[in-house]
Amino acid sequence: MTRVDFYILEDQTLDASLRFACRLSLKAYLSRQPVHIHVADTKTASDLDELMWNYPKHRFVPHEIAASKQPASSPIQISSQMPHRNEGLLINLALDVPVFFGRFDRVAEIIVGETKEQGRQRYSHYRDRGYPLHHHELSDWERTE
Repeated sequence: MTRVDFYILEDQTLDASLRFACRLSLKAYLSRQPVHIHVADTKTASDLDELMWNYPKHRFVPHEIAASKQPASSPIQISSQMPHRNEGLLINLALDVPVFFGRFDRVAEIIVGETKEQGRQRYSHYRDRGYPLHHHELSDWERTE
């Protein structure tokens, strides 16, 4: 059954979610785990794509914005569409629970001040369906390398 981790950041802005997604993606990549980052729209995909070229500082996170009809060629995929992957880590940066989340081994939900209410709704969604939930409250997460 899919494991769901909620990462509650003390940060208030959505930009922190993108930075944390980069770090989480890098950690998964270094563990040889495929990653799909689900975003709400193409602007968020583009912003995340740009950030992953040099964040964390001086680190390139190998990734690509996934094309709808092309199979994955990079270990980290960014998309607002249905993924081609059926395993690994799903990082959900969209406001709703994606219908395909159960295809992945793990789901990471990143919560910042601006998304707390939607985070509560997603938590209820997973809990009501019996998925194992894990809660991580993080402060000063950018100071650790």
